Amino acid sequence: MTTTLTRPSTRHPESGRLAPRRRIRPARGAGVLVLGCALLAGLAAASLVVGVADISVAGVLAGGPERDVLLVSRLPRTLALMLAGAGLAVAGLIMQLLTRNVFVEPSTAGTLDFASLGLLACALLWPDAPVWTRMTLATLAALAGTGLFLRMLRAVPVRDVLLVPLLGLMLGGVVGAFTTFFAYRTDLLQSLGAWTTGDFSAVLAGRFELLWVAGALVLVAGFVADRFTVAGMGESFTTNLGLDYRRTMALGLTVVAVVSATVVVTVGALPFLGLVVPNIVRAIVGDNARRAVPLVALLGAGMVMGCDLIARLVIHPFEMPIGTVMGVLGALAFLVILLGRRGPRVR
Repeated sequence: MTTTLTRPSTRHPESGRLAPRRRIRPARGAGVLVLGCALLAGLAAASLVVGVADISVAGVLAGGPERDVLLVSRLPRTLALMLAGAGLAVAGLIMQLLTRNVFVEPSTAGTLDFASLGLLACALLWPDAPVWTRMTLATLAALAGTGLFLRMLRAVPVRDVLLVPLLGLMLGGVVGAFTTFFAYRTDLLQSLGAWTTGDFSAVLAGRFELLWVAGALVLVAGFVADRFTVAGMGESFTTNLGLDYRRTMALGLTVVAVVSATVVVTVGALPFLGLVVPNIVRAIVGDNARRAVPLVALLGAGMVMGCDLIARLVIHPFEMPIGTVMGVLGALAFLVILLGRRGPRVR
């Protein structure tokens, strides 16, 4: 016998009417999780064999150049794709929970733009800084930018759900223009382009391990997902349940900032990932954050891996930046999600 969970009825923020209940079947979520693991394994296998140099099982077992290609280039790249995709997708889910808006994610809230500004400041003030120092400065800048975005939302109350990401895009545009100006004056435009365009072509063993931090934060988000859901209900509601609202918000913002910084420092920005993936998962399993986090991580990793395969094959043996492919596909998916909504709703 299959058990079902029913989400409590909620009132619409504008009309005050009760929203219809959504029935969530645990078996459905488990089946999607198994299917997602199988698809991710297939994409990972394809990522290991696709490239300019051909490798085979016999060649890898025999050692030599094929084994070196697998261990030094293909395997680190595949792991980096999985970690970056899972991290940014979960960061987008957290931002949507905390802001109660399904169109918010690091690239539409200015978080990635502030992380790039932090990297530029580090390049100007400490050109030879180690990677951990660059990540720290980028994290602080991303955290400050995300906090500024949330403060703007509190200072400018909006009813239309689409105005929230527009405010974030405006904030990111101003910061991006400021960053571009100083990069132009200091001859760092090429470095800025690398930070703002996702590219995994330079990922090798020893140059992607920073992304394990993002992977660890995905696990943290899975354990405290219910806290983020409660915090998204508002400060008074959260306090009445005995949960520290400010501490939960600080934890969520820290996870988003650190994940964004590690991805930008290692491979560059990946647009629309944190917006598209959580919306797809929400349509499948509903609003249960604890059940959504594993699926969001799987789908985020699979989407990045699929876009990377397209980037490697479309002009083979050359390669396109994955950020270009994700920008095109992500924008199309965003339009589909936008046009598929019947009206502005806040979740």
